[in-house]
Amino acid sequence: MKIREIIGYLESLAPPRYQESYDNSGLIVGDPNREVSRALVCLDSIESVIDEAIEKGCGLVIAHHPIVFKGLKRLNGKNYVERVVIKAIKHDIAIYAIHTNLDNVAHGVNKKFADRLGLQNQRILSPKSGLLKKLYTYCPVEKAADVRAALFEVGAGQIGKYDHCSFNTAGKGTFRAGQAADPYVGEKGKEHSEQEEKIEVIFESPKQSAVLRTLIAAHPYEEVAYDIVGLENQHHQVGSGMIGSLPEGLSEQAFFELLLDRMGASCIKHTALLDKDISTVALCGGTGSFLLPKAKSAGADVFVTADYKYHEFFDAEDQIIIADIGHFESEQFTMELLQELLREKFSTFAVLLTEKNTNPVKYFHR
Repeated sequence: MKIREIIGYLESLAPPRYQESYDNSGLIVGDPNREVSRALVCLDSIESVIDEAIEKGCGLVIAHHPIVFKGLKRLNGKNYVERVVIKAIKHDIAIYAIHTNLDNVAHGVNKKFADRLGLQNQRILSPKSGLLKKLYTYCPVEKAADVRAALFEVGAGQIGKYDHCSFNTAGKGTFRAGQAADPYVGEKGKEHSEQEEKIEVIFESPKQSAVLRTLIAAHPYEEVAYDIVGLENQHHQVGSGMIGSLPEGLSEQAFFELLLDRMGASCIKHTALLDKDISTVALCGGTGSFLLPKAKSAGADVFVTADYKYHEFFDAEDQIIIADIGHFESEQFTMELLQELLREKFSTFAVLLTEKNTNPVKYFHR
């Protein structure tokens, strides 16, 4: 398969536009038109993983974390990032990263995390806003269904788990065609009134060009009247973290045992226990301390994440338990997620999970 086919599918699930501004997801090394027969999935595309890809004949490494976050000014092998890039280029191995864009979709990293814990009634903890727009257009009644269908076909009218969503009102439009016009209805030089439907549909901002092209192509009028407005509505399928409920409440001790078992963690750093059952769980794979206010306001009993700093633990203020299980531990099952997605789509393409433990953090037990 060509690398671009694999990337195209992954980016249809986790569009690059959803990555955070600091991120560097995408094809970092390699030719998108090169054909590969197998891919190696990992969290971190470090040197040992590239060696593994060479050994196993994998022409593509799919990583969660980008090996390059900042611009490289030199490539002389002075650090592990440069050595990885040099070795990948030398052996014609492509490196692709799918990071915060996979974090920020409802079916991504945090859903896998929530599924591991058996959470029910899952929803995004902090949905993003400013990603949606609304189109208003006006169309002759007999053509309204055709215009709606065309708009739905390019993704307009999607609201959460529902599609083909629109609001339609009847009204009367008026116009006068000029001498150079070619009116669909009415006569040149004469004012005309037409029974029309006002069609309202929501769409994601990046789809605006496609939505407008489709509207103009499907609409019968020579000059199409429309309005587009930006919305501050939350996009409930895009955002940070996840929250859900356990099938039944657990004691704090029992929940910690569940957490260690399901997430393959060896220890938990946590704030003071509150001597109450755990029912509602908020979580975020990787660094998630910025979501603590959201977890509190959502009524979570515990917030599970990673990379908490010493003074940040005080922010719990005996209102919630903060449980830090480690960055690698909170995201390691992302590899399984990527393998499952690719195998489901490309049943004959070999997708391997790395056998290397790329966690740079080690634990000493007395």
